[in-house]
Amino acid sequence: MKRIGHITDKNGRRLTLVEAIADYGSVQKAYNKARKCKRYRRDVLIFTKDKEEKLERVRNEILGLSYEPSEYRYFKVYEPKERQIMALPFYDRVVQHAINNVLEPIFEKRFIFHSYACRKNKGMHAASDTLKSWLYEWQRFHPDTPMYAIKADIHHYFQSINHDVLKAEIRKVIKDAKALALIDKIIEHNGQMPDGTGIPVGNLTSQLFANIYLDKLDKYIKHTLGAEKYERYMDDFIILSPDKEELRRWLADIERFLREELILELNPKTVILCAKNGIDFVGYKHRATHRKVRPDSIKRIKRTIKKYERGEITRENLQKSIASWTGHAGHADSLHLRKKIIKMAADAQERAQAAKPAGAGVST
Repeated sequence: MKRIGHITDKNGRRLTLVEAIADYGSVQKAYNKARKCKRYRRDVLIFTKDKEEKLERVRNEILGLSYEPSEYRYFKVYEPKERQIMALPFYDRVVQHAINNVLEPIFEKRFIFHSYACRKNKGMHAASDTLKSWLYEWQRFHPDTPMYAIKADIHHYFQSINHDVLKAEIRKVIKDAKALALIDKIIEHNGQMPDGTGIPVGNLTSQLFANIYLDKLDKYIKHTLGAEKYERYMDDFIILSPDKEELRRWLADIERFLREELILELNPKTVILCAKNGIDFVGYKHRATHRKVRPDSIKRIKRTIKKYERGEITRENLQKSIASWTGHAGHADSLHLRKKIIKMAADAQERAQAAKPAGAGVST
C-alpha cells in the first residue's frame, strides 16, 4: 500500500498533508462546518467576532505543531443509552474539522462499501435498507431455506481503542511526519481515560478514527473469511449466511482476531439467530417483508412525553424529540404508531396548557 505524504490541491499545488490541513481554504471550510446550526452559541460568537485573527492562529499552531487540545467538558446523554460525552471548545472543533477535511478523503476510498457509519451517502438508514434488501432477496429466491445471522457489537468500543494499534493503522496510510505528530496529539488527549486507551465519543476525529480502527476487521471478514453479506454501523455488525455452522466458525475466528489484532472483545450479548424471527439493527427490527421500530425506541419516546408532563423538559425540547423520533420511525412500517405518538404528545401539551394559571405564558 502506497503511503501518502503529499496531496495536490484544486489549484495544482503540491502540499504536504500538514500544509493542506493548515491551508486557509481548509480552515475556512472547517470554521463553516463547525458553526453549522450553532452560530448563535456563545463560544461561536466569541470566535466569530475575531474570525480572521483566530483562523490565522489555527493555521500557525497547526503548521508550527504548537496546537495543544483544550480541556474537555463532560456531560451525559441517556438516549438511546447512557453515555459520557466529552466535548471540546469551538476553537478545537475548528482544528478537528481542518484535520478531517484532509484525512477523510484519503481513508474514505480505502473503506469497504458496506461500512455505514459517519460516511457521506451512508448512515443508519442506508444500513437498514441494505439488511432489509438482503433478507427480502433471500426469502424471494430461497423461500424454504432459513437464513441465519451473527448480530454482534464491540464491548465498550470507544473506550477500548488502543492508541498504539490506532497509530499503527494510520501510519500504514499516512507518512507526513508533521501530520502524524498532530494526529498523535489528538489521539493521546483522551481526558479521564487510562493512558494509551480510548478516544472520546464527542470528538469529530473520533468518528474517523473509529472507522479506521475497524477497517482491519472489515477486510478480515470480507476478504479472509469470505463473508459476502456483511455490514457494519460503527461497532455494530451483521453477517448473514444460510450455513449456521459456518457462522459459528466465523464468530470464533472473529473473536480471536479482535483479541489478538485489535485488543477488543465482543459484547457478551452477541448471538447467532434465525433471521425469520427478526434482526435488531440500527434502531429497527428487520424481517424480509417489513421493518418495525424497536420496542425500546417506543418506550423512550413515551418516557420523553412523561418527562414533559412532569415539567422535566420544555415544550420546545419535547417538540424536537417528537420530530426526531417521527423522522426515524418514518423509515419503518409505522404509520399508525407515529399518529398515536403525535397524538399523545399533543394531548400532553394541551393538558399542560390547560393547567396553567390564567395569564401565564404560552411556552412550557
